[in-house]
Amino acid sequence: MHFFVPEPDLNSLLPSLPQHIAIIMDGNRRWAKNRFMPAALGHAAGARRVREIVKACAEAGVPYLSLFAFSTENWKRPEEEVSSLMGLFMSYLEKEVASMNDNGVRLRVLGDVGRFSAPLQNLIRQAEAQTANNTRITLLVCANYGGRWDMLSAARAWQDAHPGQSLHDMTEEGLSPYLSTADAPEVDLLIRTGGESRVSNFLLWQAAYAELFFTDDLWPDFKQERLREAMTWFAKRDRRFGSSAPL
Repeated sequence: MHFFVPEPDLNSLLPSLPQHIAIIMDGNRRWAKNRFMPAALGHAAGARRVREIVKACAEAGVPYLSLFAFSTENWKRPEEEVSSLMGLFMSYLEKEVASMNDNGVRLRVLGDVGRFSAPLQNLIRQAEAQTANNTRITLLVCANYGGRWDMLSAARAWQDAHPGQSLHDMTEEGLSPYLSTADAPEVDLLIRTGGESRVSNFLLWQAAYAELFFTDDLWPDFKQERLREAMTWFAKRDRRFGSSAPL
């Protein structure tokens, strides 16, 4: 659901600007189906939308943007669609690095990338290295990612780093550095496109206190105006992080 909100001056939102926006990019396949197109063209349209939204976040001064590109559950999709997604991911990495550097985008890919093909893994490493010194915005692309996988991997890494200690000695503060997002702040605003109202195993730990914004827009139709609306809505939220509201 969404409501009309007059376009604000984003500079007026700076005191309440989200430091970390996460987006579940849902609706590519339905967008294609509505146009009697194959799913691959819907995913391609979604990839084009990514560039616009990354640029809009950078221009607004948002320092971190996480995008849910491919979940650990997405391997269950038809083999042809998965193959198409992998090819699109490779094409994106090959074509977008120059644009990322022009716009100050630092890329990091989060997830169990070891399951990807060797050529794709090499492209990921190259793209991360080539954008490592950019400081305008950090783009976290979550691929073969799941929130449960992230927490389990972090717990195992903590245990490996503390062989003489019990899991009972683990604290939230002690575990956080072992999460895939260790160098990013927690999610402030989580946006899901496509009309669904669930988080789908995305950044479960990091989005514990995130404000959730759901829109019916399918991802290829999610434009800067809707992003601006979400940020305006966020700026008006009373974030208490578990404390009681003032009487």
